[in-house]
Amino acid sequence: MKRFASFIIIIGLFAAALRMPVLAEAAPEVSVPSALLMDQATGTVLFEKNADEKRAPASVTKIMTMLLIMEALEAGKISMDTEISVSAEASGMGGSQVYLKEGETMTAEEMLKCIAVVSANDCCVAMAEAISGSAGAFIEQMNQRAAELGMTNTHFNSCTGLDTEDHYTTARDIAVMSRALMQYPEIQKYTTIWMDSVRNGAFSLSNTNKLVRYYEGATGLKTGFTASAGYCLSATATRDSLSLIAVVLGGETSDNRFEDAKTLLNFGFSQYGIYQEPPASIAPVTVLKGLEDTVQPVLAAEPSFLVPKGAEKDVTYTVTLPESVMAPVESGQKLGSIDYTLNGESIGSIHLLAEKAVEKVTFGHLFFHLVQYFFAV
Repeated sequence: MKRFASFIIIIGLFAAALRMPVLAEAAPEVSVPSALLMDQATGTVLFEKNADEKRAPASVTKIMTMLLIMEALEAGKISMDTEISVSAEASGMGGSQVYLKEGETMTAEEMLKCIAVVSANDCCVAMAEAISGSAGAFIEQMNQRAAELGMTNTHFNSCTGLDTEDHYTTARDIAVMSRALMQYPEIQKYTTIWMDSVRNGAFSLSNTNKLVRYYEGATGLKTGFTASAGYCLSATATRDSLSLIAVVLGGETSDNRFEDAKTLLNFGFSQYGIYQEPPASIAPVTVLKGLEDTVQPVLAAEPSFLVPKGAEKDVTYTVTLPESVMAPVESGQKLGSIDYTLNGESIGSIHLLAEKAVEKVTFGHLFFHLVQYFFAV
């Protein structure tokens, strides 16, 4: 209760700083013992409850497994068409599975689909062996990647999430790895499947994540359950350019986790929006001693800032650019910035870059133009 009260105070201070009232839904109530809501684009935490409590994550573990699969695909270690051979270890995993047989082969794409949709443990181990040589080596890679992402309260001892000693994480760390996985938009091709099949239609798949069918804007991501972990979920959804990650751990029932995840997502979508208005035209910058007199500044990225709902109209920005720059100017060279504020508080900044290169005037250039002028006359 003390932590909850502290959260209310923080919300109140934040609201005062932005000169806006505390909204009625400023403190969503969830039944699970551990939860967190995060803005996917910025990583901003919008709500938390015991978010750093170490807990067994069950099959939510597979978010890291899928992240390493996507990274292996990106690196060219495997392709979606790679035929993955099933070992005895993979075929004997038990739990959620698609009943792979030793010696059977299945494409990496079909295995990824099985992991995302029905949480197939046998496919996880087969993919781990294909990528890293063994499940043990893959688990080491999982822990290394977790450290790189700053998941300081996580240790993996399984690529499936089946109950095992020394296998734990937190709601905050799950949100972090969920955000990393969602950097691969193509994963949504699989995490948003409600029903499908593999083995040429012979084996049906039905998603364990009910939100994929029943929640507007759902994009994934992964359910989990074991006796020690309880009912767990990392749920992702997008509405009106706002993408959120809701993590709930330790639910007493399956319905609890889905209802709590919806509560968090509804809170986020009702209380926050994304400011995306492009700036008005930006004047070119004078180039001294250049082959061209000016260079046009362009934004390094489009504006996309998390703000309280309805406050988009109150966002202002300031353009900072020098009066001139000395040639040569490289394409993409930083020229200045646009700084965005909301009621006097900074909400972000975007670099302004040179649209194209501008060469420096040389004696050769001057001589060439002088010759052109002489013969033109």
